[in-house]
Amino acid sequence: MLKYFKFVIISTAMLLLSPGCTPQTNEAEKLPQIETAKQQPAVPTKVEAPKAEVIQPKPAEEIKTEPKKEVQPPKIETAKIEVEKAVEPPKVETEKPEPKPANPTPKPIAPKKIKKTLIENIYDDYADILENFVDDNGMVDYKMLKRKKSRLKTTINKFAKIRPDEYSSWTKNEKTAFWLNAYNIHLLKIISSNYPIEASRYRLIFWPPTSIRHIQGIWSSYKIIVMDEEFTLSEISNRFFKKEFDDPRIFFAISHASMSSPPLLNEPYKGKTLDKQLDDQVKKFLTSPNGFSIDRKEQTVYLSSILLPKWYGKYFISKFQTDKKFKNNEPSTRAVLNFITNYISDSSVYYLERENYSVEFTKYDWRLNE
Repeated sequence: MLKYFKFVIISTAMLLLSPGCTPQTNEAEKLPQIETAKQQPAVPTKVEAPKAEVIQPKPAEEIKTEPKKEVQPPKIETAKIEVEKAVEPPKVETEKPEPKPANPTPKPIAPKKIKKTLIENIYDDYADILENFVDDNGMVDYKMLKRKKSRLKTTINKFAKIRPDEYSSWTKNEKTAFWLNAYNIHLLKIISSNYPIEASRYRLIFWPPTSIRHIQGIWSSYKIIVMDEEFTLSEISNRFFKKEFDDPRIFFAISHASMSSPPLLNEPYKGKTLDKQLDDQVKKFLTSPNGFSIDRKEQTVYLSSILLPKWYGKYFISKFQTDKKFKNNEPSTRAVLNFITNYISDSSVYYLERENYSVEFTKYDWRLNE
């Protein structure tokens, strides 16, 4: 309405000012137009409504904008959730390791259920004796061993309880190990039973006071019961070591309880490890002066007396006989030299195969290995 009122005023003014109109006509027309304009007072009263309409939107906008600002708190809620999630992982990590120590360990239970065989028990007892009374060089504490003679006797009696049918099921290496252990432990019993050695006046002419040669019948008189059968040390050696098993390495594993003897191994021989044990025994003996040595100045090779043809030398022929090397020596000595080339240094092998020398056997020392 206000716009309309303005429009009437402007249009009336334009008519009054327009050219070609006389002053009279203009005045005449002017009065009624003004009157009409004045007769419209209702219009301005209605104009207040639009003013109110213009003023009212402002608070309305403020009311609308205020809730929009209040809607922002959800951002705080998401931040809280993120903090809670970040805190949770360490709790899970601390809870996982806890069940580990709670797991039972059944390992110690298993060995209790396993029953050892008689031969395993025998070897365990024998191993304990060797460990306590024999050192790494094969020296024996016979004085202390004699004090434990009941312990030694208990172990020896178990050798008599091995059944022949059980023995027949063993491998060759297991049988060989068994007889080596039986031989050596019975020799320990014979020596400890006669310790300290009482020297014979007559034998002192030939042997020193501590020589085992003062023990009469040590090889042929003392009875040994194995698998419920009677033997002597000589019978075990002749029947099994020299004939049945046919392995010259065995002669380096037999103890003679003397200083020139191959050293007594301080652990039992066993079938699974026999080859390594025998090879180790051969190497150990041949690296000692009692077993093998070379005097290059004198051009002499010295061998142990146990390798003499009349002792064990002839038992090397079946496997190590040769006619191609060491031709200046008799067959058993050639076989022995051929055998030991597998266990000595390359320089010693070269000397034996290419140099000129004579072979001599050392004098055997029968003094007790204590």
